[in-house]
Amino acid sequence: MALVAAMTLGGMACGSKAVDAETADNDSTVAAVDSVPVVYYIKDINPENIVKIYNALGRKAEGKVGIKISTGESEKSNHLDTALINDLVRLVNGTFIECNTAYAGNRMDTEKHRKAAERHGFVGVDIMDADGTIELPVDGRHLVKDIVGKNFINYDFIVVLSHFKGHAMGGFGGALKNISIGIASSEGKAYIHTAGKTACPDSLWPNLPEQDAFLESMADAAKAVINQTGDNILYINVANKLSVDCDCDGNPHAPEMGDLGILASLDPVALDRACVDMVLNSEDAGKTALIERINSRNGTHILDAAEELGIGKQQYRLVTVTE
Repeated sequence: MALVAAMTLGGMACGSKAVDAETADNDSTVAAVDSVPVVYYIKDINPENIVKIYNALGRKAEGKVGIKISTGESEKSNHLDTALINDLVRLVNGTFIECNTAYAGNRMDTEKHRKAAERHGFVGVDIMDADGTIELPVDGRHLVKDIVGKNFINYDFIVVLSHFKGHAMGGFGGALKNISIGIASSEGKAYIHTAGKTACPDSLWPNLPEQDAFLESMADAAKAVINQTGDNILYINVANKLSVDCDCDGNPHAPEMGDLGILASLDPVALDRACVDMVLNSEDAGKTALIERINSRNGTHILDAAEELGIGKQQYRLVTVTE
């Protein structure tokens, strides 16, 4: 495996956070320079490259490993195909982990959620809030705790395997959404969505805050999870089927732009920033709808909030992984 520079600041559009990346020797991991995190990139999306980009990170998932995915709300959802990710799951001997939703649908309770997951190919999923919840303390802008599935603490290492796409409320969904809303229990999801006003799913919609407070609350919850895991976590984003809608939408809009590739990092902020930059700088005319979705929800504010909380950086070195 060789690692080569993919993009430089001069070659990117205005607003990009990418900086120069140096060529690395074969079979090596690129180290962060001057504390600038590395984001790895592979264009071709296939099972072999999912494993390859995991190996490039240089952080081995050991012990009891949870694979945080989205199981997808319906057969129309654009969730990750298990055929694409199963090689990685087997390599790390991981268990798919999820939590129930805070809205009526196919995943609102454990029984329905397990049936939906199995229909989508996710076998043996641990619905972490099936047997209750725990609270992770956090000193955030809006949240003093993150309410997560009780089983979360049973895992020694978390592989955050996210489908990067749009989102109706957040603008986009990637690694940060997957560890905040995704790891939160049904009650925790309501607590984040309402910026700490209520943990009751039935009271969610009347208590929605202004947009930036919601995005900041997602960053708060992400910080709580990272405080709990320490370095026993890594992040992979698959940027395919780029609908403006999330996998939590049972009837999403069809994707309007082509697939971008696989990106991975030990820094979730840098990773999500790189994915957003890749959308912005794409030559695909279909990107317009996704950019509008991100901008109309002020979606990149979660990156600012997360960076201010100290859980990652928006500046990054983008490195392509080659044969």
